[in-house]
Amino acid sequence: MGLKYGQRKRLPRSNPFYGDERKEQGVLEKRLGAVAMALLAVVRSPPLTFLQTLVSLLLSAVALLSPYWCEGRQKVPKPLCTRTKHTRCIPVPGVSNSAAIQFSWETGDDRFVFPAFHAGLWINCEENIYSDEWEEKCRYFMDLTPRSEKGILWLSISMELMNVGLLSISCMLLLLQLGLRRRLRCGMLLNAFSAVFTVLGGLLGMVAHMMFMQVFQVTASMGPEDFNPHSYGYSWAFYVAWAAFSVCMSSGVSTLNSYTRDTLMGRLKLKAWAYPLQPRPAPSYYPPPLSPLSPYCICGYIPRFCQEDSSGPL
Repeated sequence: MGLKYGQRKRLPRSNPFYGDERKEQGVLEKRLGAVAMALLAVVRSPPLTFLQTLVSLLLSAVALLSPYWCEGRQKVPKPLCTRTKHTRCIPVPGVSNSAAIQFSWETGDDRFVFPAFHAGLWINCEENIYSDEWEEKCRYFMDLTPRSEKGILWLSISMELMNVGLLSISCMLLLLQLGLRRRLRCGMLLNAFSAVFTVLGGLLGMVAHMMFMQVFQVTASMGPEDFNPHSYGYSWAFYVAWAAFSVCMSSGVSTLNSYTRDTLMGRLKLKAWAYPLQPRPAPSYYPPPLSPLSPYCICGYIPRFCQEDSSGPL
């Protein structure tokens, strides 16, 4: 017989290749599913979430206190040579130890020096060009900021402090959750609040990072005359701050995912906890099956036979 339209030809069961592809595909899907579930279980685990939040808190605190958000070099005229300054300076006749000073004709950029500087949220440090020994001269970054940007800088610092504070609260809540694993409802509430604080702190930190970079760019172009960056870029504290933001958001998403899972899986337990006085439903009772030789089974299926049998002689 020919095959109908849309009908596939089935291989005989005696064929050794019958169903091998389906079996291999099923085994592969089961393995991938098991690996995915194991990975999700590790990511959702409360200890790992607490560790991520703690790492984010430490990175945020380091970035907040560090003066290495930006670094670069300034372009300033060479100072006059003095008794303590003999290199990278303009020679002056009559200075003691003038024989050690190298006199040369300097034009163009040769009359400038490029001292290094680095800046953070709090202070700005520059290389001291008036001494041969390496030393830094630091001052508050707020003093360099133009008046129009001081409010934005204060707002950025406040948001950074709020970020650290919210992450600290989240760490405390997650630590309490680890200690209250047996109490499901308390653990879920702590999990939910810690997730909200973590995500909110991460978003505040992200906005604060961008606001500070805007303030620094305006300060570099419109700052005082003694602060004239020739070239600058981001330093390690800037990348640490964004790494803290990434870890913070990862922790917040993992915490929310864990809370959603616990809510869906423990809804019936929560309902039983919320209504302890509600009577439990009676267990359904099914009578045991009767034997076909039982008279009750015959009377149940053939009532006339039972009536005739009861009216007749014994």
